[in-house]
Amino acid sequence: MKESRGEFGLIRQIQQETSVSAEGVILGIGDDGAVLEVPAGQLLVAATDTLNAGIHFPDDTAPFDIGYKCLAVNLSDLAAMGAMPRWALLSLSLPDADSTWLQSFTAGFRSLAKLWNVSLVGGDTTSGPLAVSVTALGTVKPGLQMLRSGARAGDLVVVSGTVGGAARVLDLLQAGEAAAEQHLLDRPLPRIKLGQVISAYASACIDISDGLIADLGHILQASGCAARINTEALPASVVLDGLEDGQKWGYQLAGGDDYELLFTLPPRYEAMLADWSKDLELKLSVIGEVQQGEGIKCTATDGTLFQPQRPGFDHFGKS
Repeated sequence: MKESRGEFGLIRQIQQETSVSAEGVILGIGDDGAVLEVPAGQLLVAATDTLNAGIHFPDDTAPFDIGYKCLAVNLSDLAAMGAMPRWALLSLSLPDADSTWLQSFTAGFRSLAKLWNVSLVGGDTTSGPLAVSVTALGTVKPGLQMLRSGARAGDLVVVSGTVGGAARVLDLLQAGEAAAEQHLLDRPLPRIKLGQVISAYASACIDISDGLIADLGHILQASGCAARINTEALPASVVLDGLEDGQKWGYQLAGGDDYELLFTLPPRYEAMLADWSKDLELKLSVIGEVQQGEGIKCTATDGTLFQPQRPGFDHFGKS
């Protein structure tokens, strides 16, 4: 049975169940706005994402996982900027004031907020279709913020972790494959530490949300470059085992929702990748090279061209 309470009761519940830290918080939840103290010599970085039921997560997704993901996708954006997370604002649209649902949601949110000492400092609640919007705030030293516009011809294209697994799991779940359930526990882990490490070396960076090809395209467009990708160098999740190359590469290039970092790196720093990988216990794969021109060419080792059937996720497109 659902336990329901009014808007202000929900706000008090959120405040109580997400309390993590007060560092840098002059005034948090409870007033018309939060008052925050940015450390001296730091820049403020802001990122925001909205997640809608049935689009960004299946309608039957556990509230714990929704709470975790809504913060994770924003912290991933901060990681791609080289920023350290500090604060967050949360806006919730809920079909009803279900206290039990909210308790599980806030537990998921807090599990990640606690890991990075992120304080929830404000937001909003409203009645309507289930939707979650988070604004994450972080700080970075001037000159160390990573942008999309710095890639240059000759730079290496590098990706962290594995790609393609999230999209494959979603397809398996929608097909009723029970074996996919075990992979739901592999929640995206924002690559904050990696962002901190590479911020002084990477020429451009982005997190993979809409698909590797689509997100790499944002870097190339901002930088005025092209790229070649070696499909056989793409790091694969175990959930892709057994697929034919073309199907596997399709997931890896266009699947999306992986929230790994995709960055370009001047070749003089290539030797550092092994040390970063070891120190962070994280796979870092060189998957291609930035080139002069426009567009992205995907080829196998033997030079065979591969074209994904779709370029990635587009909210207002047909892909």
